[in-house]
Amino acid sequence: MSLDLKKQIVSQLVETSRLLRNYIDHRAKTRGTTRAQWIVLFRLREQEGLSQVDLADVLELQPISLVRLLDRLVEHGLVERRSDPRDRRANRLFLTASGRRLADDLDSLRDAIATDVLQGVSVAALESSLKTLREVKDRIKTLGDPTSNVAAE
Repeated sequence: MSLDLKKQIVSQLVETSRLLRNYIDHRAKTRGTTRAQWIVLFRLREQEGLSQVDLADVLELQPISLVRLLDRLVEHGLVERRSDPRDRRANRLFLTASGRRLADDLDSLRDAIATDVLQGVSVAALESSLKTLREVKDRIKTLGDPTSNVAAE
């Protein structure tokens, strides 16, 4: 593969990612939420009881950014913090009934977005693209890992 083709692919990934984030932000606003809040709600629905530190790690966010986001979700009655019975300094995070309803409602929005942006793309192309994106993601993780010997390659 030529270097020019590789540069074009990386440029398209960056631009497409930016456009998709903006589109999702716009659509999320119509439901009174943000993409960042949406991600937290979905993750907590999958893994209720995470500590704030663990959630920050999973979402690859700075803890201070997550605290502000959680504060807003708590204020809106979507998430509740509960003391960790094993560590008084830590909080465990749980969706409220309202938070669970919103996450469930956002499932239909996620489906609609996927349908809209992938309309007309063949199943074969989607499967191939997904495989390639996973390979690129794994490679990026390896490159970001200071314990890997990528420079030796």
